Amino acid sequence: MRNDVAVRDAFGLTFSGATEAGFSPYSQAVRELQCFIGDPVGSVDRAIAEDPGFVMAYVFRGYLFGLATEREAAAVARTCHEAALPLAATPREQAHVAALGHLAAGRWHEAARLLEDIAIAFPLDALALQTGHQIDFFTGNARMLRDRIGRALPSWQSGMPGYHAILGMQAFGLEEMGDYARAEKLGRMAVDIEPRDGWAQHAVAHVMEMQSRQTDGIAWMRANPDAWTQESFLQVHNWWHLALFHYDLGETDEVLALYDGPIYGERSTLALNMVDASAILWRLHLGGVDVGARWAALAANWAKASAGNYAFNDAHAMMALVGAGQEAPARTLLETQREAMHANDDNAAFTRDVGHSLTLAIKAFGDGNYAETVRLIRPIRAIAHRFGGSHAQRDVVDLTLIEAALRSGDRALARALAAERALARPDSPLSALLSRRATDLSEN
Repeated sequence: MRNDVAVRDAFGLTFSGATEAGFSPYSQAVRELQCFIGDPVGSVDRAIAEDPGFVMAYVFRGYLFGLATEREAAAVARTCHEAALPLAATPREQAHVAALGHLAAGRWHEAARLLEDIAIAFPLDALALQTGHQIDFFTGNARMLRDRIGRALPSWQSGMPGYHAILGMQAFGLEEMGDYARAEKLGRMAVDIEPRDGWAQHAVAHVMEMQSRQTDGIAWMRANPDAWTQESFLQVHNWWHLALFHYDLGETDEVLALYDGPIYGERSTLALNMVDASAILWRLHLGGVDVGARWAALAANWAKASAGNYAFNDAHAMMALVGAGQEAPARTLLETQREAMHANDDNAAFTRDVGHSLTLAIKAFGDGNYAETVRLIRPIRAIAHRFGGSHAQRDVVDLTLIEAALRSGDRALARALAAERALARPDSPLSALLSRRATDLSEN
């Protein structure tokens, strides 16, 4: 016999259509997402199987797929939205259903605004905070990465379920806004509370990356890798962060070992993992490192992915196609982007504002047309955040520009860009190397 008493969580939020039997795996899914571990999709599927009228279970499932930045996953998110629409729901839950509808349709900014309003009214709605935070990341909105969580933080306190995740998200938002000391403090607090919180682990790594603290970063990532790798679907990205520290130190063999092992040893076809694989190989490529057949294997997997869905992914797909020398797929990718710019979703703007020019620039670099690479990248540098990612991820834009300036023989620009980077990252061996190369170019 069904219990008609509404299920409430530890924060007093009502969950329509749920029983305790269905709410238990749903709660597990929340914890899994907050740590980026396990199988939250499987957990929420069990909740739906137990309670077919559990509206937030469908919403949660839809969010998981909607945040995957893949066309096939977005179709699943739309199906979840359709299933949730007719179900009984509170006003809070109805707002979640509407937010999922926008996300599934590629209207990232509208979804973010609705989730913002939910969290303002219900600051203890952990799912609204985390989904909104991820959208802020995918839209490159540094201020909201900080402020969405900052508004809710006074309502949270130590001992509450998931408190570590709130601290970890706040840490990342502070880091993206350049508040490094507070970011590191909160990130470390989060990991102390929950060592398996991969997002908090990554927030501290970001601080160290931005401050060029390579030795600290390597020590931080290598101190307890079992905690942040065990059943973690963020582990590839965190291994990538470790690789960045070794890359900055010029430790190419270590970078390639990480690539061949935990970063891309299993050759994932998930877009988010392929982005990290492309990003590390392209950095090596810029430095003149021959990565052999790795490009071909990665490009083959990118060829199976849906282009024109998320501009940030497209640029990284082009890196692999250029690296593998695949001319025809590269042309197809650019044509798909041109079509994407006419769509009625936010990715049209991501592509139009930043993505297409950057993807063209990467192609031009591969063709040895370095002056064209410079021409294409310079206008988009200041607005590159519009197509998503973090400062650490978008650093590849600057690195590509500097290398193109050096290779094109533009002495004045190369010197200026090297000086700019040395100011931003004074303790970076890579900054020093680029400055030496710019100086050598000037003296020849």
